Amino acid sequence: MIEIVTREIQLETEGFTDIIDITPQVGSILRESGLQEGQVTIFVPGSTGALTTIEYEPGLLRDLPEFLEQIIPMHRSYHHDNTWHDGNGYAHLRAALLKPSLTVPFVAGQMTLGTWQQIIFIDFDNRKRRRKLIVQLIGKK
Repeated sequence: MIEIVTREIQLETEGFTDIIDITPQVGSILRESGLQEGQVTIFVPGSTGALTTIEYEPGLLRDLPEFLEQIIPMHRSYHHDNTWHDGNGYAHLRAALLKPSLTVPFVAGQMTLGTWQQIIFIDFDNRKRRRKLIVQLIGKK
């Protein structure tokens, strides 16, 4: 029988492309669910945060923000900023590029991530935030 389990992860972020490894929290939710085979989807409510995977190591933690700054710079004029005057147009574009959700299959109660692959949440907003991520597992025991 297929089961659905929904949980939340609460985070305090620094904004400005703050990168947080959420792999341990997602793994804990999976273990507590008792599900053995299926998919876990993580979703960010909001339009200035995103999810992806990366090797969570110091070099890439510098490379990713530097790369995003090259293609979507923070200190440029954006139409969004002209409309809302909140200065976070870049954050919306970066989040749209990376996307608000990620799905990972799991087998034998373990996510099928690669050896050097971690799930990360990135807060692009231009201020500290309290974030809530939705984690939904669909699978069987």
